[in-house]
Amino acid sequence: MGGRHSILLPIAAALLGVGLLALMDAFMKVAALAAGAYSASVLRSAMGTAIIAPIWLGSGGRWPSQPVLKLHFLRGTVSGFMALSFFYAITKLPLAEAIAISFVAPLIALYLAAVWLGEVIRKESILASILGLAGTVVIVSGRLGEAEYQTETLLGLGAIFFSAMLYAVNFIIIRKQALVSSPAEATTFHSGVACLVLLVFAPWFFTLPEPAALRDIAISAGLTVAGAFALTWAYARAEAQVLMPMEYSGFLWAALFGWVFFAERVTATTVAGAILIVAGCLLVARRKKQLLPPEQAAI
Repeated sequence: MGGRHSILLPIAAALLGVGLLALMDAFMKVAALAAGAYSASVLRSAMGTAIIAPIWLGSGGRWPSQPVLKLHFLRGTVSGFMALSFFYAITKLPLAEAIAISFVAPLIALYLAAVWLGEVIRKESILASILGLAGTVVIVSGRLGEAEYQTETLLGLGAIFFSAMLYAVNFIIIRKQALVSSPAEATTFHSGVACLVLLVFAPWFFTLPEPAALRDIAISAGLTVAGAFALTWAYARAEAQVLMPMEYSGFLWAALFGWVFFAERVTATTVAGAILIVAGCLLVARRKKQLLPPEQAAI
């Protein structure tokens, strides 16, 4: 009985963490629609750094060595543009659709790992990729078939595919980063570097949001850190193969919050496509237990 309870708590924590991050996406969509995706992204990174840095320093955090710092800078740069393109995409697409398409990132990462890390692509990986591609085609075809504003839809789809590609690159970096730094250190530099890199474009794109948007961004930053800690706690207490399926509840959370916040309806093609993509990811996860879950890579 004790064993059952010991696994239920990490599962509940993982579901909570994914839900908090999906709620963060909803608040960021509100803020990005009001203030622009760029300004909202920069401020979220800055606020997130302000929250997590004292926690890292308070736990005895020290300035990392140069090789580790390079990894932090690389991940922060990639993640900054990944988040920016994702938040731009959700201003053009329903939350559930954007989340579903972003699930292809672990499948893309398989091929990047083969190129960069010399990993062998198995038959299961090829089948999983076909399922993921089919699911993506189903979602995109449904979206284009119903689109009232074709240009806006295409911009959103282009942004989410770009974000998914960067997601995949992020997977490879995180697998190296996890070996040499603590979660608190990695998260601090992840947010801080992303903020600094994006600030380069501030003279052209930054505008100070209204108080309501600033509030939503602050809530998003808090939800990001809370979601990260919930997932970290869960993955420290249960195997990834047990918890990884919980990651795909993000689609259900996004569908719920999309409906509550924006009255977005989930189409049959979106559900069908998401099922195909998730099936592909789970097929790979059974064989590659080291594959990092999508939400962890996004933090």
